[in-house]
Amino acid sequence: MNRPLRSPLAAHWGLDEDTVFLNHGSFGAAPLAVREEQRFWQDRMEHEPVAFLDGEGLEQMKAARHALAEMLSCDPDDLALVDNATSGVNTVLRSLVFKPGDEILVPDHAYQACRNTIDFVAKRWGAKVVTVPLPFPIDGPHVVVEAILGAVTERTVLAMIDTVTSPTGLLMPFAELTAELEGRGVSVLLDAAHGIGMVPLALDELGASYTTSNCHKWLCAPKGSAFLHVRKDKQTDIHPLTISHGMTFPLGDTTRFRHEFDWTGTRDLSAHCSIPTTIDHVGGLLEGGWPAIMAHNHDLAIRGRNILCEALGLEPPCPDEMVACIATLVLPLGDDEEVVLHERDPLHATLKEKYGIQIPVWSWPSPRGRYFRISAQLYNSEEEYRYLAWALKQELA
Repeated sequence: MNRPLRSPLAAHWGLDEDTVFLNHGSFGAAPLAVREEQRFWQDRMEHEPVAFLDGEGLEQMKAARHALAEMLSCDPDDLALVDNATSGVNTVLRSLVFKPGDEILVPDHAYQACRNTIDFVAKRWGAKVVTVPLPFPIDGPHVVVEAILGAVTERTVLAMIDTVTSPTGLLMPFAELTAELEGRGVSVLLDAAHGIGMVPLALDELGASYTTSNCHKWLCAPKGSAFLHVRKDKQTDIHPLTISHGMTFPLGDTTRFRHEFDWTGTRDLSAHCSIPTTIDHVGGLLEGGWPAIMAHNHDLAIRGRNILCEALGLEPPCPDEMVACIATLVLPLGDDEEVVLHERDPLHATLKEKYGIQIPVWSWPSPRGRYFRISAQLYNSEEEYRYLAWALKQELA
């Protein structure tokens, strides 16, 4: 079978022509215009570093927060610009103080790096991690709601919830969970690594204590751009991972939260400076803007999943309403077959080397299984999923 063509919109990206790239979900991919925008800001910084880092760069970071706030329906002063969502999760968890016996709730579908942070912090303070098992395949969002709320006790102080789970690709009922948990006095840390640009987020209405999301994934901004949103009543307890001048800088007419997060030392600001242009450029690629892009990518992910299920004789592991722009499918795994958490499945390498296909393939201990995941972005086409189905059929025969 011949290599498939991408969508005509792929012309806006500079992706390797020899790769069938169905893995936007891992690290994203920035369009050519966004990459040019980042180089512009890098050149501005190096042209006059002091003037840029003391002035123009900080103003552009402010513009980035305002552009994000408009898209996220929140106050720009409640946003901190961080490098990635894992840093956002670490910022919150390593700022908080827990008492021995306090319970931190986390589903077993959580991203491992963030789960590691919870374990690290819980051990430091003597807190208890309560892992909520969720089935996969799963019947619907109600299963998630019942399991997580059923695990809440009078000692539960924090719950980390995903918008969309990384290993299983499930669109979680995060709005309902946030309302229920916050209403019970449980602070919600929303891990929205797969968030902005993938699903609508209205943060003030949502009401989570803390929300962090990668801009380099579904927003298609440069790598190293993400945000952390902290509700106003929680800001005095949250400090950046790097303590710098903002801790003691005269307050003036702003907040300590702003002072601390706006300057954490010398760093490359170009990824964050590129966010306003990214929002406008990518949002302009499809008539209807970002709502249309999210709907397009969701529909393409469903079509891609259906193509694969039909070709391989697989059952969809969740209803369509639990799919956003990524979809995970279950591969056969023998009862005695070892699940190795930190090793890629050999099928991953075979698909890349033999067929030029880039998708993640892995085994996961809880819920136990062997999985592969597809992504759907504007540059993808249905033909690419058909080609993947054909390749998998050859290898799994």
